Amino acid sequence: MFVDKHFSINASQSILSNPIEYLKGVGPLRADILKKELNIFTFKDLLEHFPFRHVDKTQVQLIREITPQTDQVQVAGRLVSLQVLGENRGKRLVGELRDSSGTMELVWFQGINWVQKSLEIGKEYLVYGKASFFSGYPQITHPEIEAFSPEKSEGKSFLEPVYPTTEKLKQKQLGGRQIGKLTWGLLTALTPADIPENLPDKILQSLNLISRYKAYNDIHFPANFNAYQDALNRLKFEELFMAQLRLNLIKSERHRFSHGVVFKQVGELFNSFYKTCLPFELTGAQKRVLREIRQDTAHGRQMNRLLQGDVGSGKTIVALLSMLLAVDNGFQSCMMAPTEILANQHFAGISELVKDLPVTVRLLTGSTKAKERREVLAALESGELNLIIGTHALLEDPVKFKNIGLAIIDEQHRFGVEQRSKLWRKANIPPHVLVMTATPIPRTLAMTAYGDLDYSVIDELPPGRQPVTTVHRFEQARGSVMDFMKQEIAKGRQAYIIFPLIEESEKINYENLMRGYENVKAFFPEPKYWISMVHGRQPAEQKDTNMQRFITRDTQIMVSTTVIEVGVNVPNASVMVIESSEKFGLSQLHQLRGRVGRGSDKSYCILLTGNKLSSEAKERLKIMTATNDGFKIAEKDMELRGPGDIEGTRQSGMLNFKLASLLQDKQWLDAAKQMAQQILEADPDLSEKANERLKHFLQAQKGKTAWSKIS
Repeated sequence: MFVDKHFSINASQSILSNPIEYLKGVGPLRADILKKELNIFTFKDLLEHFPFRHVDKTQVQLIREITPQTDQVQVAGRLVSLQVLGENRGKRLVGELRDSSGTMELVWFQGINWVQKSLEIGKEYLVYGKASFFSGYPQITHPEIEAFSPEKSEGKSFLEPVYPTTEKLKQKQLGGRQIGKLTWGLLTALTPADIPENLPDKILQSLNLISRYKAYNDIHFPANFNAYQDALNRLKFEELFMAQLRLNLIKSERHRFSHGVVFKQVGELFNSFYKTCLPFELTGAQKRVLREIRQDTAHGRQMNRLLQGDVGSGKTIVALLSMLLAVDNGFQSCMMAPTEILANQHFAGISELVKDLPVTVRLLTGSTKAKERREVLAALESGELNLIIGTHALLEDPVKFKNIGLAIIDEQHRFGVEQRSKLWRKANIPPHVLVMTATPIPRTLAMTAYGDLDYSVIDELPPGRQPVTTVHRFEQARGSVMDFMKQEIAKGRQAYIIFPLIEESEKINYENLMRGYENVKAFFPEPKYWISMVHGRQPAEQKDTNMQRFITRDTQIMVSTTVIEVGVNVPNASVMVIESSEKFGLSQLHQLRGRVGRGSDKSYCILLTGNKLSSEAKERLKIMTATNDGFKIAEKDMELRGPGDIEGTRQSGMLNFKLASLLQDKQWLDAAKQMAQQILEADPDLSEKANERLKHFLQAQKGKTAWSKIS
């Protein structure tokens, strides 16, 4: 943690921080409901409660100009008649409005009594609504109507905003129109000094952006749609740019001031493993990532790198080579996995790979027996243990390293920042950190959610891996799906059958799974076939035993809930059947599919569904059968679910944009990232005169600024 010592805040309290009850027309009762319903506590919150569309009442048309092609229309005229027609359900109020060019009908089916009382025959009105034709005459149903005065003959000088509101607010006379009046009142009270510019002139000029004060006025009350678009662009860019600036500040502070241990050499262990023990030639992508890690660890600054790779792209080999680099330089390494199953698997795989090298590897999880735990802890503290693999048991206080130089964290989203910082405290100089995730994150999202980490991607599959063939089948094809499984098992292969978890009820999940299990047994009777079953209710020991039986080929079929989603490695398994696959999210389907296709055999993923599918489910199944590329799938997932839900993204507040969208605004995001980097490369402390506004703005941001705290 550090607090910036260069400067302190002297900004005067802005009018925008005033409590909302002090705004004319609000008062305590209305303030209370605005707080509860819309989270509007201050003038600033109201200013940032943006309209979701605008209505064009800038023109007043003549009635004769209305055609069947006319959509929304505003006319002015005298109300010449008003009568109730029909009865019961057909009851309606019909008025006739006349201007100098003709007459039109106004119709109300609801609120008839109230409308009747509020209108006077012979009076002039301004009327707005959706135009239609009935018996050859133009009409508007349920028009917006207000008394007409000569100054309204030209229409309004701005587009009228329409604001999000709620039923409770409407009951308290705080519908969209009233919120518009409050916002108008607020904007007329504000001066440019209250909404000061926060972007350097150079940026405003190069991107042709309007001023901040004008943008806030024009996003609410623009003169026309072009003015609205200019305001929207300006404020979207600002949101994205400030987020990028904060993240890049954190990154640049780390690059400048953080200390890291230095890996001076590529030594004997690394080289001999590379030459003699590598199970296959590294891909170009793996070599590139190793070069990046090598550079990061050689300069005495702490590495913080995110390594993204699709399922099966060979992240573990890169991790192991990085750990050998640490050992060559006299440092210990640890590798943390989110589950015991995964930790065991990493341990088995890595022990096998380094068995011919003078390297000690041990495992530490919650299940490690007391005697073994004591041995491991002693070896770790004395320094005779080079590599330790485990779960978050590694974070506990009794775990002491002699000299940890590298921490590798697998499946990062399961470990919070708080947990990671426990590792730092185990060394005088914090270790280098490599975070690995197999949930591909779209580039636009990674730039925003992980902008403070350096970023590497393995985007090639190792040689010899065949893409998994994915097909969608409806329930009625179950018989032929099971026959296909029998054929694969006859070739000596194994198969998974996965059942979904429905969050509401553990009991229903369990019953569905047991029913599914009995169903599978009917198709695959013992003793010809043996089945393992794994689910969340089992004790850990039973789960591991059943898993081991499958791994050692003692059983041919694994029936499971999604507990096998992450990291289980059975190269002999070539078929995965996912039951009710319409109930799974895209990233989960992709993770599950990654459990097959890990050997050299051709593998298959079969998505079984019921006949009734929502359009979104169809979309998910379509993309799954069309591509194996996790990055394309992640992009699609972000389109369908929005960025906040993608697994693996930190809910850091960086994604809570009010206006900008990571999907629609890629060009603004790219510009924001580029400009933030340019500014900080030239002026890392924002101390130049040209960047004064930025510095003041960041200082004034409570709790969000990179100057206040950095973990």
